[in-house]
Amino acid sequence: MKLRKQVTVCGGAIFCVAVFSLYLMLDRVQHDPARRQSGGNFPRSQISVLQNRIEQLEQLLEENHQIISHIKDSVMELTDTGAVSPSGHLPFRSANGSWVLPFDGRPTFLAIKPQDCQFAGARRDHTDVQMLDVYSLLKFDNPDGGVWKQGFDITYEPDEWDNEPLQVFVIPHSHNDPGWIKTFDKYFADQTQHILNNMVVKLAEDSRRKFIWSEISFFSKWWESADAQKQEATRKLILGGQLEIVTGGWVMTDEANVHYFAMIDQLIEGHQWLERNIGITPRSGWAVDPFGHSATMPYLLKKANLTSMLIQRVHYTIKKHFASTRSLEFMWRQAWDTGANTDMFCHMMPFYSYDVPHTCGPDPKICCQFDFKRLPGGRINCPWKVPPKSIVEANVAERAQLLLDQYRKKSKLYRSKVLLVPLGDDFRYDKALEWDQQYNNYQKLFDYMNSHPEMHVQAQFGTLSDYFSAVYKASAVPEGARPTDFPVLSGDFFAYADREDHYWTGYFTSRPFYKSLDRVLESHLRGAEILYSLAVSNARHSGMEGRYPVSDYALLVDARRSVGLFQHHDAITGTAKENVVIDYGTKLLRALIGLKRVIINAAHFLVMKNKEFYRFYQTEFSLVIRYVVLFNPVEQERLCAVTVLVNTVRVRVLTEDGQTVPVQLSAQWSSASQMSAEATFMARLPPLGLAVFHLYDSADSPMTLRSDTLLRLPGHGVTARAEDPLPVRSLQADGQTFYISSQAVTLGFSGTTGLLEVCVLSKVKVQVQFMIYGTRPSKDKSGAYLFLPDGKAKPYSQKESPVVRVVEGPLFSEVVAHYHTVFSLSSLVLCLGVDGLSMEITTTVDIRDQTNKELAMRLDTDIQSGDIFYTDLNGFQIQPRRRHPKLPLQANFYPMPSQAYIQDSLYRLTLHTAQSLGVTSLENGQLEVILDRRLMQDDNRGLGQGLKDNKKTVNRFRLLLEHRGLGNKMMDTGVTSFPSILSHMTNSILNHEVLVLPVLPKRRGVPSLQTFAPFKSSLPCDMHLVNLRSIQNQTPSQHTAFIIHRLGLDCELEAQNMAFNCTTTQGQLNISGLFKNLDIHLLQPMSLTLMHSGTPLANDSSISLEPMEISAFKLKLR
Repeated sequence: MKLRKQVTVCGGAIFCVAVFSLYLMLDRVQHDPARRQSGGNFPRSQISVLQNRIEQLEQLLEENHQIISHIKDSVMELTDTGAVSPSGHLPFRSANGSWVLPFDGRPTFLAIKPQDCQFAGARRDHTDVQMLDVYSLLKFDNPDGGVWKQGFDITYEPDEWDNEPLQVFVIPHSHNDPGWIKTFDKYFADQTQHILNNMVVKLAEDSRRKFIWSEISFFSKWWESADAQKQEATRKLILGGQLEIVTGGWVMTDEANVHYFAMIDQLIEGHQWLERNIGITPRSGWAVDPFGHSATMPYLLKKANLTSMLIQRVHYTIKKHFASTRSLEFMWRQAWDTGANTDMFCHMMPFYSYDVPHTCGPDPKICCQFDFKRLPGGRINCPWKVPPKSIVEANVAERAQLLLDQYRKKSKLYRSKVLLVPLGDDFRYDKALEWDQQYNNYQKLFDYMNSHPEMHVQAQFGTLSDYFSAVYKASAVPEGARPTDFPVLSGDFFAYADREDHYWTGYFTSRPFYKSLDRVLESHLRGAEILYSLAVSNARHSGMEGRYPVSDYALLVDARRSVGLFQHHDAITGTAKENVVIDYGTKLLRALIGLKRVIINAAHFLVMKNKEFYRFYQTEFSLVIRYVVLFNPVEQERLCAVTVLVNTVRVRVLTEDGQTVPVQLSAQWSSASQMSAEATFMARLPPLGLAVFHLYDSADSPMTLRSDTLLRLPGHGVTARAEDPLPVRSLQADGQTFYISSQAVTLGFSGTTGLLEVCVLSKVKVQVQFMIYGTRPSKDKSGAYLFLPDGKAKPYSQKESPVVRVVEGPLFSEVVAHYHTVFSLSSLVLCLGVDGLSMEITTTVDIRDQTNKELAMRLDTDIQSGDIFYTDLNGFQIQPRRRHPKLPLQANFYPMPSQAYIQDSLYRLTLHTAQSLGVTSLENGQLEVILDRRLMQDDNRGLGQGLKDNKKTVNRFRLLLEHRGLGNKMMDTGVTSFPSILSHMTNSILNHEVLVLPVLPKRRGVPSLQTFAPFKSSLPCDMHLVNLRSIQNQTPSQHTAFIIHRLGLDCELEAQNMAFNCTTTQGQLNISGLFKNLDIHLLQPMSLTLMHSGTPLANDSSISLEPMEISAFKLKLR
């Protein structure tokens, strides 16, 4: 108390001296003629003298402000010696040498209602087709099927259609990749704009002509350059049913590597554009080119109110099996659905490709003769050496009969007498001539067929929805309902093979640098959307709407579209040409810079204590950082370790209310043995909130502790260079296992390799190894799409042993093993909470000196997982997998967008990932992930390049070992599985890192800042806020899309202290009681993409979600 009085008096005295000095200086300015002249040669008028004095006064005030800042820091130095963390304890070492961290003492609890745990074990009706069973059933032997190489001979009786004629819908389409061989803009300039310009003219020539279009990224670009007359003509074609927009997403998204956040976002962007510009709602999904199909897609389309969908790229053996059982049309149900609520009508195309030779029927030699772009004299021809013939009166009967035979054979594979026949290919119809060739010749064939009743066929051009409507009508069921006797299917369609053993499993990893960048963008986009919506709503609430920079909305739109574009099935997949990849990367980087601006501006507004002082300005850069603002993008409170770079080891960190927090000083290593400084401190952050921390240069504090760094060197010749403030010890490595520990986990590492060997407390072996795959020596080789290895992986080895660095401290410990092409960082946060219950593994991979090699990380454990392992689909749901010895090694790889796990009756080991990669389990107890691929040749799928543009790539993982309860043993044979609540949270913190926003002081200093916590309380911990997305026009409206996902939980895993209050509410959420300082003026249920609205609810209503359900609501926040 006495010290505090002294400090107060001392500070006050210094302040008085400073103020008096300022007075004297002002007085001197007023009376010193020399000083007055030094400002420049102004006219000697009263105004000039006044202006001069004001400028000098500003300069003096600035100098005085700096003096006051130094005083403030000095006062803080004096007053802070006794104020430590809220617990009142310093970090200390226990008897066994491990650090014990002072916890902030706040009690936390886990309160998951038993009813919220019943979903995982609920009984589900058996579906007619379960894809796990299909894989077990089939031989995958690939016999020659005749003209339909991968199928069988199809026969029919001529009188089969006498009572019910065959209805044929020929669907002209043009598949436009928004980037592949050319960039998005080059494709548009060279081809796409001509396709759409011709479409407007050629469809108008004959009302019987139809066309479908999918990619809104291209369509919107064309629309913006079209004149009003062309726009109106297009609207007329759409409303008249001649042109249909199918799916209506920004792109035709990949389905393997994409996260469901981005799948939804690109669908919203496309649908919102359509609603705003044309006023239409898509009804049918069209996905002819993604390389395998995910069960997440039908769920999202169903939630967007689409009624039917079409898929194409499915393993040829699966297609053959489905064709033989007439199961190519089915109701696709989510495996976790306890009823039939998620059923989506799906049509699977039966043959090899979506081009014309493989769509009219089973014989490509005949079908090619009906692709009239290949007429003699054109640039492309038929590989089967029989060209098409123009249809004239002399040949129309023979040509119509030949084509009808193919139609009838194809229709035998389906249950209805309605047939879908696509007519198109990549970038077709870019010339007016092709429109005439296709439409005129086909119309002659249709006219002939339709005028001959003995042929029992009704053929016409149609849209995709024309076809589906006819199927429903023929079956006498409403749109989207299950026709009688059509099968119900659950599961997915990975991995895809198009011929022989050519499995498209390489693209699960190809170009991992960009897959990683994509996820960083998605996290920033979600964070920017949420903060922007909150900032605009709070500005509206404060009556400051006009002063908030709504110009940031344009940056949000640009980022949405750049991220949306990258979800295209040749972008995130890593299967585009090198210059196209650079173009995607440039767009993503521009979007990331824009998003950082949105986040900074929103955070700036939200943390200001007195918003009257808010002025929008572009941030100025400075070397002095006094404050950092931390943004927690997760909807739960978060206790975590935050690391910032510092230029001094004399650093102290204070909370907003002046409490000193523990800091661990450690080295930032620029190489295996060179370093500079970084500071790590513990922060408790509000859900989706912003917290303010003060950093300042300070003499040593008992709360600032230095890391203990040990270099384990392979030989006598290696030495370490380090600055004195952060000393480094070194020793010659031996083969003995060494350990790092936290309060929750003890890990053992190999003294030789520096890689993880064992989780000590649970006595589970978890051995990390790096492996190398080669590619086949002859014929077909691995490329961007295909994985064709030369046999089993071989251990990665190098001549010299690695340098291993061991860092230990009160907040985190880490082990880093430096190899030639990869270095592995295994990090353990020592605090309580989600961060401290798993181990972070970071691999930095550089294989640019390798040739035809793929680097894998293998986890070898003693978990008795057998042949079952689990991977996620799009970060949305878990899909059980079975390893099949009858399939080649590459067929057992699957996409891993967010996690994979193995388990036995005692343990579950989950590998969480921050980027999508290919994963497998090739032996009992193993998990293996491909980290990067460098391939020198094309794999003959049209790209014309290998993968030679590798970059140094950081892959981030978290390894979570959980103890299982007894109730789980019976469930391992099921078709569903769910993560624990801890596993969900672990994935969330990995994919949504805390954003550190340094506050750079202005000339007049930093205004008063305070923590911003948007919620009155946390969301139930089984609910994830997918997005809080401002709804358009060119400027934001007052409406916000609130998109929420209720997670499916496995409660049979041992609960851990996650350091936040975790409760569930049986799916109930009171939105009106959620937001602090904001009122809800509208609460309206919407379809997922906001195109269909429900009846508005009372503003104080609770909403209710079933487990796994994603729902969207339109909110008006004020």
